[in-house]
Amino acid sequence: MADSVAVKPRKAASPPKQGGHRSTQRSRREARAAYLFLAPWFVGLLVITIGPIFASLYLSFTDYSLLQEAKWIGLDNYVRMFTEDPRFIASLKVTTIYVVVSVPLQLAFALALALVLDRGLRGLSFYRSIFYLPSLLGGSVAIAILWRKVFGADGLVNAVLGIFGIEGQGWVGDPDTALGTLILLHVWTFGAPMIIFLAGLRQIPSSYYEAASVDGAGVFRQFKSITMPLLTPIIFFNLVLEIIKSFQSFTQAFIVSNGKGGPADSTLFYTLYLYLKGFKSYDMGYAAAMAWVLLLIIAALTGVNFLASKYWVFYGDDK
Repeated sequence: MADSVAVKPRKAASPPKQGGHRSTQRSRREARAAYLFLAPWFVGLLVITIGPIFASLYLSFTDYSLLQEAKWIGLDNYVRMFTEDPRFIASLKVTTIYVVVSVPLQLAFALALALVLDRGLRGLSFYRSIFYLPSLLGGSVAIAILWRKVFGADGLVNAVLGIFGIEGQGWVGDPDTALGTLILLHVWTFGAPMIIFLAGLRQIPSSYYEAASVDGAGVFRQFKSITMPLLTPIIFFNLVLEIIKSFQSFTQAFIVSNGKGGPADSTLFYTLYLYLKGFKSYDMGYAAAMAWVLLLIIAALTGVNFLASKYWVFYGDDK
């Protein structure tokens, strides 16, 4: 007789859980609500940012005067820019000098002041706020007007020089010194990089300096071997931001030169010349081409900085 095999009865299939379905519906509702709240931002991104970007790219290949319909001319704007427009070359030269001189000076001054403030002064928050103030005001029209008065023929600088028997001049009216006054104005707006430097200094462990002191390292040796290597990511960050910001400078040159870039084009910043071509000469197609050239210049410099950073920027996880 064959052995009987006991067969277990099958369990009844359990009904689907309602909780999972409700959770899915709730997630969908939350997603729809999120997209609804984000819709104004997406509309603004398309209408205010992406749309004008592609429109300006198209206009850069046209002859467009704001008053007539755009006419396609291909690369003529770009060719004319580099071969037939000496003021474009002059604006590029002035802006390059401005960036190359003002950015290192500003960062050096900001770092020096951050090192002083990092030594534990009383009322640090007060000094930090006071020194940050120029960064908030430096790009304003009021400060640019004040700067023009200070460096004018009858300004404060000449008044101070007169005390020592030195005859001053109209600093903003001299082609040899006009750009220098704008460089000083940019250096004066050191507050933002200074705050970032100060935050970076506060992240360096004090134990490093204590160990260096025990080994006999002096202040300069500690700065060279500890502070600078550990601060290189902050220096790199400030460098990239300030280069981009400097290439976009406009208000200072516009106010100091009365919107002309003078004297003798010595303060003809790139953005100022772009404004003059677009809104004074109504050559909007040419101005759009200039804007794209500026974008490519800034992108190229940023890319070079990132490529070069691997040779001098030190990160804590580097081996």
